[in-house]
Amino acid sequence: MMSEGSSFMKGMVLGGIFCLVMSLLGTFSPGPQEDGHLHHHLKPVGKDELQRLSETEMSDLTYQVRVYCLIMVTPKLLIPWATANDTWSKHCDKSVFYSSESSKALEALDLQEQDEWARLRKAILHAYENAGDLRWFFVARPTTFAIIENLKYLVLDKDPRQPFYIGHTEKSGELDYVEYDGGIVLSYETMRRLVGVFKDEEKCPARSNALWKMPEEQQLATCLKYTGVFAENGEDAQGKELFNKRNIASLISDSMGQNPADVVESCCSDVAITFSDMSPSQMQVMMYGVYRLRPYGHEFHDSLTFFPPKDSDND
Repeated sequence: MMSEGSSFMKGMVLGGIFCLVMSLLGTFSPGPQEDGHLHHHLKPVGKDELQRLSETEMSDLTYQVRVYCLIMVTPKLLIPWATANDTWSKHCDKSVFYSSESSKALEALDLQEQDEWARLRKAILHAYENAGDLRWFFVARPTTFAIIENLKYLVLDKDPRQPFYIGHTEKSGELDYVEYDGGIVLSYETMRRLVGVFKDEEKCPARSNALWKMPEEQQLATCLKYTGVFAENGEDAQGKELFNKRNIASLISDSMGQNPADVVESCCSDVAITFSDMSPSQMQVMMYGVYRLRPYGHEFHDSLTFFPPKDSDND
């Protein structure tokens, strides 16, 4: 009886310790805390501000904002990879597909790395070292559809020499991070700081040495916090999300059910940048709607025109 009672007490103690540890893991946020940091909601420049610019200033801005796209792929997702390669990625000023292994079907940089966080680190380092004069970076999965011109509009008045880390923000404990599926925007200064902190294994380990493994998007945010860079949520002038972590079909479906009298207005921003979890056929339809369908004779009145990369066969 004493033996059974002792085993019971040991079980109670171990169970209590386990519950305590799990509770701590739910609230613990690695890395330094955001002393006095206020969560930012980042909006694009207003039309009134653009209209005050001269034609020369507008022309300069058109060529000033250029984007390097890092698209993280794996051979097991070959069809989404091929679709991203054939659609929106052509609108990047430079797009590089970073793969976990070599593929004979499509061109990509083989990083020879299966661990997703380690592979993302290698891709960021490669992009930073090969960016040339490009000063904005966009990290995405092949199942994300991006409208790069709208991304350029968002960062038009932002200085890439300042630390920007933008997308759809989420929270885990005390950690604010940019959600991966909606795409991640990084300025050149943020990339510079990241490459620096990558060298510090204590602050930013290449592989998780903890009991649990954080997703790579949270690993990225943790490393950035050590450099003083914090997540910022991209929104339009009305506060609507620019980086959507769902596909457009599900967003419209929800809007039809919840706001049948005003489906489009309640669904999505007019200058949305990304939609996630997109099938290849949905991406092709998006390319048609965004870049090809036009009402004949109607002139658009945007203040700026973002031209596609030279020699690109964009739609």
